[in-house]
Amino acid sequence: MGSKKLQVWLPLLFAVVMTIGMFLGFKLKEKTSGSAIGFFQNTKKSSLQEITDLINNKYVDELNKDSLNNAVIDDLLAHLDPHSIYIPAKNLDAANEELQGNFQGIGVEFQMFNDTVNVLNVIENGPSFKAGLQVGDKIIKVNDSIPLTGKAVKAEDVRKQLRGPGGSVVQVTLIRDGAAKKVAITRGTIPLLSVDVAYMITPETGFLRINKFSETTYEEFMSNLEQLKAKGMKSLILDLRGNGGGLLSEAVDIADEFLSDDKLIVYTQGAKAPRMEYRCKRPGLFETGKLTVLIDETSASASEILSGALQDWDRATIIGRRSFGKGLVQQPFQLSDGSGLRLTIARYYTPLGRNIQKPYNKGKEKYEEDLIDRLHNGELVKADTSKPTGTPFKTPAGRVVYGGGGITPDVFVPYDTATLQKEIYQLYLKGTLNRFVYNYYVENRASFKAFKNASDFAKQYSAGAREWSAITAAAAKDSINLNSVNGTGKTDLLLTLKALLARQIWRTEGYYEVMNARDPMLEKALKK
Repeated sequence: MGSKKLQVWLPLLFAVVMTIGMFLGFKLKEKTSGSAIGFFQNTKKSSLQEITDLINNKYVDELNKDSLNNAVIDDLLAHLDPHSIYIPAKNLDAANEELQGNFQGIGVEFQMFNDTVNVLNVIENGPSFKAGLQVGDKIIKVNDSIPLTGKAVKAEDVRKQLRGPGGSVVQVTLIRDGAAKKVAITRGTIPLLSVDVAYMITPETGFLRINKFSETTYEEFMSNLEQLKAKGMKSLILDLRGNGGGLLSEAVDIADEFLSDDKLIVYTQGAKAPRMEYRCKRPGLFETGKLTVLIDETSASASEILSGALQDWDRATIIGRRSFGKGLVQQPFQLSDGSGLRLTIARYYTPLGRNIQKPYNKGKEKYEEDLIDRLHNGELVKADTSKPTGTPFKTPAGRVVYGGGGITPDVFVPYDTATLQKEIYQLYLKGTLNRFVYNYYVENRASFKAFKNASDFAKQYSAGAREWSAITAAAAKDSINLNSVNGTGKTDLLLTLKALLARQIWRTEGYYEVMNARDPMLEKALKK
């Protein structure tokens, strides 16, 4: 009898206990909201999250959610500083290649002429070189089915088809001397060199140009510096013009080769990042020889760290124009969807305590117009308009240097305004000059074989009346009248033409060996 009563009342008792438990649970949640974890965690969304969700779920038209998210992120970062950037997942690999110093591909430099992929250069001993590709080849198809011709084909489309994992094979169909030819190319690792050129510009003076600071820069620098020293180098001209920066660690390692003892090279500090010092830690390869550094308005970040440290310690003479003015340090963060964020976490300071970051409180657009403003206000062409206005600091030798707005050089060299003539500018804008140089080389390839190296070419080849007539005719086809170019502009254009022909054959080494022959900054450096 008792057992039957229990069977009747047990379900009812169980239900009452469950109800009381649920009631107590909800009451506990109310009291612990905002601080509890697990099931009682506060899941309240921010207004930004709520609005984004509502747009994604309720908006009248179909939306590209990635584009919407990117716009929100970009607008958020726009309220920070100009150098904190978001990189979508599809662009992250390409963005990292420059810092890695290499990529996987076939090893050619190409350009689209007349809606066709033309091979401008083949990297020596690279995959395409080994497969037999030549300058002048026209690639029209990939893997028998993917066309690479036509107005719809962009350079980025070509890169996507030709690049791929090292060891993989891609078959290209090309046109050479009017005949079609199929070539199989095994992809490999293609270096993105940081050192453009290193050679002895005089019997005792070396010239070395660095275009960026990537993971391979210090290694490249040391290899070239050792070769220059073996040739009897007693003084060095280090060219950092156009170098937009890169990895701080590489700039620090290079500075260490010029500075002695445990000298401070740079330190970084931010509101949430404690001071971190970078000092010399080994004997340098070139601590005592004469050193000159060339900079301009596009030398930034790591370039300014290196030149600033050498200036603060009276180790080098800085020649050129005021540098860009980027004194902020970015740290990369990988996001869960494969995208990336480079967030500014600190400022960097030269050994004397200079922060050379130029102002950015007027917005990103005004910040990016700074170089144009420098040109318009005459700073790039007149020394007396570029007087520093930042905080003064004294070097150990008693020289006064300044913080704020970039590294001010010890010796000013004005910008060459001859290149600003409208007709010459149009040659670059319309791609006329690059197209002409390529075609002129291909048509006269046999005659250029007489030159053994870039040095011989620089000394013996002269671009004159024949080349001027040819470039004038090519320009006319693009509605550019070179007959109105003045004498200085003509001289400079012929020199540039010669340098680009040298680049066509010997890449950056050839280009700079020619251009250095009439470089005002270099002339000033050689006289110091």
